[in-house]
Amino acid sequence: MHKLNVPKAETASRLEQMEGYLRNKLLPFWMENAEDKEYGGFLTYFDRNGKPTGETTKTLLCQERMVYSLSHAHRCGYGDGRCLELARQGLEFMVEHFWDSEHGGWFWIADRQGRILDDSKIMYGQNFGMYAPAEFALAGGGELGREYALKTFAAIQAGATDTLHGGYYEMLKRDWSPKPGGPYGGDRKSLDIHMHMMEALTNLYDLTRNPLHERKLRDVIAILLTRMLDPKTGCGIAQFALDFTPLEAIMFRAVWGSDRDQGGKPRPLNNTSFGHNVELAWLLKWAVEVLGDPIEPYLPAIRKLYDHAVTFGIDPVHGGVYVEGPMDGPARDLQKEFWQQAETLVGMLDACLLFGEGKYWTAFDMTWDFLWEHGINHAVGEWYALLDRDGTVLWDYLGHAWKISYHTVRSVIESIRRLRLLLDGA
Repeated sequence: MHKLNVPKAETASRLEQMEGYLRNKLLPFWMENAEDKEYGGFLTYFDRNGKPTGETTKTLLCQERMVYSLSHAHRCGYGDGRCLELARQGLEFMVEHFWDSEHGGWFWIADRQGRILDDSKIMYGQNFGMYAPAEFALAGGGELGREYALKTFAAIQAGATDTLHGGYYEMLKRDWSPKPGGPYGGDRKSLDIHMHMMEALTNLYDLTRNPLHERKLRDVIAILLTRMLDPKTGCGIAQFALDFTPLEAIMFRAVWGSDRDQGGKPRPLNNTSFGHNVELAWLLKWAVEVLGDPIEPYLPAIRKLYDHAVTFGIDPVHGGVYVEGPMDGPARDLQKEFWQQAETLVGMLDACLLFGEGKYWTAFDMTWDFLWEHGINHAVGEWYALLDRDGTVLWDYLGHAWKISYHTVRSVIESIRRLRLLLDGA
């Protein structure tokens, strides 16, 4: 770790601010509002005032991510035991209603009572079907988490592995046969899905220390670094053909975020996401740590991802990080999504720890200041979904089909952890 030349008082002040916010506002919002006390699982649709919107559809991803974030909070010492119990009932709801006992894996969307509305096998949801139960087990939740993390791993390996080109198919039907191509996604692979596969396998391997899980983790790291980064700039490429030929990124019909289409047009091939780049960098560092490998061979790739975000992604006027832009020039989309801010906070603090350069602290500080001033609904505790460049709120809801506690709660917990490490090294 390199020593960062930032006054200790400044680091301590940020730590105190984030810790107080997490304990008193952010985590309590989800602990008090998300549990569906009538049917089990979690309700996820909340308006700008933190009130339920009346929509009660339950997406697999939000159920999983609530289980993850509550388990992670408990594992990191928050919630006085309540977080783990909330996670337990959420996992039990998932197992009862979302698990496909015939074909294995998890269904995609259910109604409030758990009746399945979409029985697709979307790899994003399968990844978190490993990640969240493994986190529940690592948090001390018991064997149910281990059991379903392992069952999910087995289902993925049997049903979604691309034995010809490597990596994983991403958009599949209930029986694990690929969906059609084009907007249905059956003929594409993505950085996003393989990054989250790395994340999930890291947690699974941390839980089991099984050599097979280690090997699969190393495989997906190699794919990300050798097939999914632009060789010249080191930036992430969004989408690929099955053989990893880069393609212009399109919108899929099975969405898992508030993606904005481009008037029906694909994104340019020369385009990269600042949020995904910094998220990939810090998740890679974590994976290497869990594997017990030296970090030095990975530092050039990690630095390129961070430096691109600092150079082109951080708004020098208002703070915060833009959505996306070319790999070799200024940002194209100057709006600011909640999750990109969340991942940038963690990534820039990791860069501080790795490289000890003040530009990364400045990027962290400007992102947090922008969020604190514009992105957080302080009366309620959670973050708005989308802001314009100057902080004007564009999408004001706090929770919906895909926006939940995962990015925000994890970001603050992981930022606090890194601020403590910076203070220890000061």
